[in-house]
Amino acid sequence: MNDDHPPSPGTGVCEIDPVSTQCRGCHRTLAEITAWFTASAAHKHAILRDLAARQSVSVTSK
Repeated sequence: MNDDHPPSPGTGVCEIDPVSTQCRGCHRTLAEITAWFTASAAHKHAILRDLAARQSVSVTSK
């Protein structure tokens, strides 16, 4: 596992969609956004993997 902390996927657009409960800018959940600040590098990488999977499902299902 990579011990380097990845950069935040935040885009500066912080608005939670009431339907998906995800940020419209970075597509993280509020829990993921909150956890980011204290998360270990491994947890951040896990969040990014979950985010990538979620985005791929979202894109292919439209």
